[in-house]
Amino acid sequence: MDLKSQKNIAARVLKCGKTRVWLDPARIGDISESITSSDIRRLIKDGVIKKLPKKGLSNYRKKKIAKQKSKGRRKDVGSRKGKLGTRQNRKKTWIKRIRAIRKMIKELKSKNQINNQTYWDIYVKSKSGFFRSKSHVMTYLERNDLLKEDEKNVQKKKK
Repeated sequence: MDLKSQKNIAARVLKCGKTRVWLDPARIGDISESITSSDIRRLIKDGVIKKLPKKGLSNYRKKKIAKQKSKGRRKDVGSRKGKLGTRQNRKKTWIKRIRAIRKMIKELKSKNQINNQTYWDIYVKSKSGFFRSKSHVMTYLERNDLLKEDEKNVQKKKK
């Protein structure tokens, strides 16, 4: 028996989708005879037609993946979307780099390896983003002969 129209009417009366309408398999004969909305309402009242509860979505998989990510898993090349700039905050990488450079040039100044003028020259250049890293600062200083040599190193070279 085709109960398509009865199911449609029941869905409209119950204000739900067709898939949530339950028809009692023992009383299919009564259901097939009902053709109007009032007939369907009577069957709903009798408990022959019922509205099934909504199915919820499980968060199990989502929670499991989040737990793995908190441990540092699922971060390999295949899982990455977006380039490095999107995955790492540009401001934080800048802060990390500039602090390291400033700390290094401060140490060089305190050890008298660079003079005050050189210190400020490097400071301003690093602020403008001229240097990529600490090693870049060192190569710049060596190429331009801005590093003063320690007295110990000078004595070793004379011998």
